[in-house]
Amino acid sequence: MAATLLVVASPAHAGALVGIGEQSPGMFSSANYAALDVHHARYVASWDALHRAGETAQLDSYLLAARADRTRVLLSFGRSPRHPRTLPSAKRLAREFRRFRARYPWVTDYVTWNEANHCSQPTCRRPDRVAEYYVALKRACLSCKIVAADLLDDSRIGSWARDFLDAVGRDRTLIWGLHNYIDANRFRTRGTRALLKATKGEVWFTETGGIVKRKKDAQVPLRASPEHAAHAARWVFRLAALSSRIKRIYFYHWSPPTSPGATWDSALVDATGAPRPAYAVIQNWLRRERARR
Repeated sequence: MAATLLVVASPAHAGALVGIGEQSPGMFSSANYAALDVHHARYVASWDALHRAGETAQLDSYLLAARADRTRVLLSFGRSPRHPRTLPSAKRLAREFRRFRARYPWVTDYVTWNEANHCSQPTCRRPDRVAEYYVALKRACLSCKIVAADLLDDSRIGSWARDFLDAVGRDRTLIWGLHNYIDANRFRTRGTRALLKATKGEVWFTETGGIVKRKKDAQVPLRASPEHAAHAARWVFRLAALSSRIKRIYFYHWSPPTSPGATWDSALVDATGAPRPAYAVIQNWLRRERARR
């Protein structure tokens, strides 16, 4: 690992915005969240969430709490729990997008589809369909910031991005989303560099961070512990230093899952709300950045 450290030892460039990816509105009432003073968050919603009362209520609770806290939300669309392998047409997604815009007009940052190249998603082999989504959403809201493609840093990320560009056109103004968990937790730069090489335009780390706990039979084995997660958080900032095109970093997530079957924990606080070591890494980086400005 020492040889790799020499590649990206400089601090992340000034101006990289930091936010938290989290599904629970309880984060906004946390004193530890307030102490970070980040006011940016990411939330994932089913593309057809507004057709189910329970999901609509969750969205209302989260987005209204974020608004009250002056937190700007990046809202990402994902698969439907009722039809997980079904992709809507671009026309249908645009219609649902307009429903979201009408209900939450203060939300202006969106992601076309969460982790679109991962094969848990029905978009896995359909970069052409995601390109259609992007075009449709952008036309529906010219003033919104739309993340064109949101990708995991696996071995196919470069080819998937190029296929997407073949479908959407070589637009240098695209915003790219990156979930670089593999780079962050293996202390490497390969996936992040592959996306930078294949694309132009801004890159946002729409989901990243260090793993505290993970189900042992996961397909991609990665280290996990509170101390490891802190080292990975430091590496995320080094990854952000690779290019001035990297504009935002959303760490996932705030508090650990409560469901008994949960397979993933990369939370910044523990079940009691006490900060874990990765929280201190982020807080110290933010303090240094603010002191330099």
